[in-house]
Amino acid sequence: MSPETPADAGHAPVVVSNVVGSFAWGVLHDRHPALIERVRKATPYPAEQQNALDALLREIDEGGVIEPLDETEPDAAPWQRWGQGHIGRRWADVPFLWAESYFYRKLLAALGYFAPGPWHGIDPFAPFKHAELMGATVDSELAALDEIPRVPAEQQDTLLVQASLWGNRADLGFQLSAGDSGLGERVTGLVADDTAELWGLLAGQQPGKVCLVADNAGPELLPDLVLADHLLTTDRATHISLHIKPYPYYVSDATSSDVLDCLARMSDAPGRASEIGKRLRQAVTDGRLVLRAHPFACAPFPYQEMPVQLQEDFASATLTVMKGDLNYRRLVGDRHWPATTPFSEATAYFPGPVAALRTLKSDVVTGLDQQTLTELDATGSAWRTSGTHALVHVRR
Repeated sequence: MSPETPADAGHAPVVVSNVVGSFAWGVLHDRHPALIERVRKATPYPAEQQNALDALLREIDEGGVIEPLDETEPDAAPWQRWGQGHIGRRWADVPFLWAESYFYRKLLAALGYFAPGPWHGIDPFAPFKHAELMGATVDSELAALDEIPRVPAEQQDTLLVQASLWGNRADLGFQLSAGDSGLGERVTGLVADDTAELWGLLAGQQPGKVCLVADNAGPELLPDLVLADHLLTTDRATHISLHIKPYPYYVSDATSSDVLDCLARMSDAPGRASEIGKRLRQAVTDGRLVLRAHPFACAPFPYQEMPVQLQEDFASATLTVMKGDLNYRRLVGDRHWPATTPFSEATAYFPGPVAALRTLKSDVVTGLDQQTLTELDATGSAWRTSGTHALVHVRR
């Protein structure tokens, strides 16, 4: 770890990207340039956008320094505040969570996402999301929903949590690093499993609101929506508050358009998938499935710094379920925690009961027992970042 790694007193050091060969270094050094080229090939952007992408590539090149957003961008002022102490430094030397977030914001700026004109509001990741959502793999996964009623009720609970958990392996950002090989395999490498506690918590009180904080679109969002339907139809929740992104963020992150696309995909499918899709569409109409898109969802900060409005929303829920790797990093803090740090300690600030469903694709992890950690480290594999392991954490 670099001596320049920032750290707050009493906390584990914040993850930065200046350690050559580290996961964070690989994201800035390899994944982000690869994503720019993939975006460039997917959509026929005109010369202005192409030139802006070239400029962004030069900026993020190794040794490049962070430039401010153009003052014409609608949120240039808050990003200037958020970037105090970061803008003007090397990308690799600032907190990894902040640098990743700022990269995606600068990518949207380069493509004119917020600017008036014909490219306003065009999701640069839509071609990738659409291709995955309409793929044959999704056909088979939707068809598999027909088997669920034949499974005992308790096993259904576990099955649907596992489907939501492992769906995260399909996200596009992970593919950029890992390649396509093996992504179809659902490796049951659970390093911590509080699934029983999750359902026990919901069973131990009157049904109320459940907040489901989504991560990725397409093949991951589909099982999240199926889980939401299960919570509603089994009276574990009176309504679901589905938190999504207000605009495209990390490469596969779910927006309102992605939710609607998933509901249409299910509704148009045969069998049980169609029933679930139509129920959820009606739940949106009835207010039992409410879409939330708070600006903080695209902010470069951990949830410990969330605004009061979000605190109140989560505090009023019987349970908040955080999906995916990025939400986990934001939930516990993107820090080099000792892996045996209790999850309850890292999330003590959270205003209500919280669960994390997360496939491991970055270095940050908490809540492991020492024996599990020793066995994992002894394998010599990149178990923290390979997407072959996962966890279910619950803090009451």
